[in-house]
Amino acid sequence: MERNLPDGTGPVHVPFGHVVANEKWRGSQLAQGMQGKIKLVFEDGLAPVDFYLSARSCILYITEADLVAGNSYRKRLVRVRNSGNLQGIVVVEKTRMTEQYFGSIQKFTVLDLGMVLLPVASQMEASCLIIQLVQEQIKEPNKNPFLRKKQALISEPSLLRTVQQIPGVGKVKAPLLLQKFPSIQQLSNASIQELEQVVGPAVAQQIYAFFTRSRNILHTDWSAPCFLHLMYLGFRSMPLGVAQLHSL
Repeated sequence: MERNLPDGTGPVHVPFGHVVANEKWRGSQLAQGMQGKIKLVFEDGLAPVDFYLSARSCILYITEADLVAGNSYRKRLVRVRNSGNLQGIVVVEKTRMTEQYFGSIQKFTVLDLGMVLLPVASQMEASCLIIQLVQEQIKEPNKNPFLRKKQALISEPSLLRTVQQIPGVGKVKAPLLLQKFPSIQQLSNASIQELEQVVGPAVAQQIYAFFTRSRNILHTDWSAPCFLHLMYLGFRSMPLGVAQLHSL
């Protein structure tokens, strides 16, 4: 198996319809759930990646134990995010034990890194998710919503409606903002000066204040409805729009 970079974040040759799995998953419930349904190949030296779906798409799997142990998982996510070679999907075990840690990893993954995060209740559920990804790629590679280029379509109704609801924006300014900032994550990170170039100083202040308040809500109450709704649309703007996101 050819790898171009020594740190495990370089392109890996993945035969069509296969998943290349990190050797550490051999014999696991996750691997057993996939065997017989898709072709699974185990390889050493894939760290920090757990599963390659294609040469440029991969899964980083965060277990219950990873979350409880602390923030060491963040280094893996940052390596993949900064590699420039991979589009990483972060799959996280969301259980009763990890409920208290989930808000932190969700913020770090989505807001700070701009990566896709999908929660699962168990390794068996994760195996079904990975099978679905591979099968969709086999059917219509260019239409797999998980693996398409992370670029929002301005015509996507749910994203457009959400941006319209930001104070001061409305139906006229929302399309202009999405042309400049094609995702919630990019829009939330925009400076006042960048926003002013699109909507003028008054509305720019309103938008900036809105996201600042949302971040404050995040630190005090992750369950706040307005911010959860934005997070859902943040995922969709990559774009996703799948049933798994409704479990957030």
